[in-house]
Amino acid sequence: MSTILFHEIAYGPVHSRRLGISLGINLLPNDGKLCSFDCIYCECGFNKDFRTNTRLPEKEHVKAALEEKLQSLRKENIQLDVITFAGNGEPTMHPKFAEIIDDTIFLRNLYYPTVKISVLSNGLHLSKIKVFKALQKVDEPILKLDSAFDETVRLINRPNSPYYSVAKQVELYKKFNGNFILQTMFIRGEFEGKQIDNTTEKEINAWLELIKEMNPREVMIYTIDRQTPAKQLKKVPFEELKKIAEKVNQLGIQTNIAG
Repeated sequence: MSTILFHEIAYGPVHSRRLGISLGINLLPNDGKLCSFDCIYCECGFNKDFRTNTRLPEKEHVKAALEEKLQSLRKENIQLDVITFAGNGEPTMHPKFAEIIDDTIFLRNLYYPTVKISVLSNGLHLSKIKVFKALQKVDEPILKLDSAFDETVRLINRPNSPYYSVAKQVELYKKFNGNFILQTMFIRGEFEGKQIDNTTEKEINAWLELIKEMNPREVMIYTIDRQTPAKQLKKVPFEELKKIAEKVNQLGIQTNIAG
């Protein structure tokens, strides 16, 4: 069973394969996981294995923890590239997410004005207008789409909403008018007796068509790097990721590969 849980509100900084030197922000419980997806590759493990009754951190506690961390890092002359909302699940589930983003922008401008703010999100909560507007304010809204097919998403990401559909997500992503980063995890393997591979020609061609439609400013392509809760998953070789990236580049869209 794979577990990498974050026990602080502000943690790190750590070196991110995609983002650089990143100070992480966890808006979820510090002793468990809370997410509207249950991805078979999640480094935090499966939702059912890490249920918690711990309350979410209060907005004021998040602001205080972040300010204390930024003050400490600046005093030590620690370089930062980005403040990243990720942690033990889906950050936009926090009821005060929008207000916390406003606090973070204020503190970033005060202590590290050149640092970017990123949010890693599954995009499931974009129908909430406050979440959508908050994500429009950050430098890097990084939104997930691991397949163009509902069936594949339900195998890989396992959204907890019975109403999830890729078509609905695409329409929500299009509202950013291209000002967002699309993030896709490529994997192969088996889970619960079903074969999984979102790198087939059928998968890639359909995914590219959606990229044309959404026109994100960048596409982040990556594969598994750590132990996964589903044990029969395999990395996609870097050379194959490069070939996928070349197809995106041909659309005139920048790519970022993490093998």
